[in-house]
Amino acid sequence: MPTAGGTVGPIGGPRGYCVAMADQVSVTTEIRASPESLYAMVADLPRMGEWSPENVGASWLGGATGAAPGARFKGVNSAGRKRWSTAGTVIEAVPGRVLSFRVTAVGLKVARWTYRFEATASGCAVTETWDDERGAVVTLLGKLVSGVGDRVTHNRVGMEETLRNLGAAAED
Repeated sequence: MPTAGGTVGPIGGPRGYCVAMADQVSVTTEIRASPESLYAMVADLPRMGEWSPENVGASWLGGATGAAPGARFKGVNSAGRKRWSTAGTVIEAVPGRVLSFRVTAVGLKVARWTYRFEATASGCAVTETWDDERGAVVTLLGKLVSGVGDRVTHNRVGMEETLRNLGAAAED
């Protein structure tokens, strides 16, 4: 069963005033598969739509053919009748250990997504983390584009489903 945890913390402004809030949500689940095989599944970003309830899939850009630092991709997402795309850049890719990428929309930061893989006695603990990097404008536009008002709750639920679906696919 996935365990979910989240932290919310201020980003300090001048003289200690809080000018924005940064949200982070992490979800961990144990899957009966090796860290290497799970990493390979997650790092194949065009397949992400097979597990994620929001992501439809991705396509590599600029000649990239797989996850490596600097590799760029276009992601397509949907929620209800809403559909939108984002640009992503892989920032860390260590097979069997960690995959992290940053997502932007119209050139503005949206989020950093990180997947960590840790071997356990029965397989692998997979942790999916979403770090909100949106400013006020992107937060407002995001609600209009996606139809999602409470992104923290929405992502936590979606992340739990993503890891359940990943586990089901890996354990088949």
